[in-house]
Amino acid sequence: MSLSRAPRRSRSTSGRAILLTAVTLAGALTLTACGDADGGSKSSGSAGGNYVTGSSGVSTVARGKRIDAPKLDGGTVDGATLDTTTLKGKVVVLNVWGSWCPPCRAEAKYFAKVSKEMADAGEDVAFVGINTRDTSKQNATSFEETYGITYPSLYDPDGKLVLRFPKGSLNPAAIPSTIVLDKEGKIAARTLAAVNEQQLRAMIKPLLAEK
Repeated sequence: MSLSRAPRRSRSTSGRAILLTAVTLAGALTLTACGDADGGSKSSGSAGGNYVTGSSGVSTVARGKRIDAPKLDGGTVDGATLDTTTLKGKVVVLNVWGSWCPPCRAEAKYFAKVSKEMADAGEDVAFVGINTRDTSKQNATSFEETYGITYPSLYDPDGKLVLRFPKGSLNPAAIPSTIVLDKEGKIAARTLAAVNEQQLRAMIKPLLAEK
């Protein structure tokens, strides 16, 4: 009897291990959906204690303590290609969004406005979207047309680009998330909630002033 039970326990243990692995992987690939703009301090994820999170939920890292952002490259929503490492020398604003996400829709007008005004003013800023969990580019394209988004968005339906952010960084752990890179391509600021115009400008302005 003991010999017949052992394989069943082994299969059960193996099954639980496989299930646990699958659940863990699914959790890693699934971003927290749709944060709001008034969620308070948000400092999930590790940054080695080197960041400060304000009452608005925006986390910032002092210049000497920032780490490199990962290379984010691939196809865009409009069928082109993009590599964010080519944007060094500019402040880069990364916005993780989905057309299905209400807070993403709420903040889109601010991204459209600020990105256009900064481009018209000749500011050294590049805006890049990361469209995730949209099952078709058509939905993403319709979103951009509706809200007047003119800058490119990498198409990342499975969240694989988002997972490139290293441990110890201010990584995008929610939808929407906004991450701002300094001119050296290092992660300088992050928020895990929808932003308004004032918050967006406040994340960008100090980095433009850095020499």
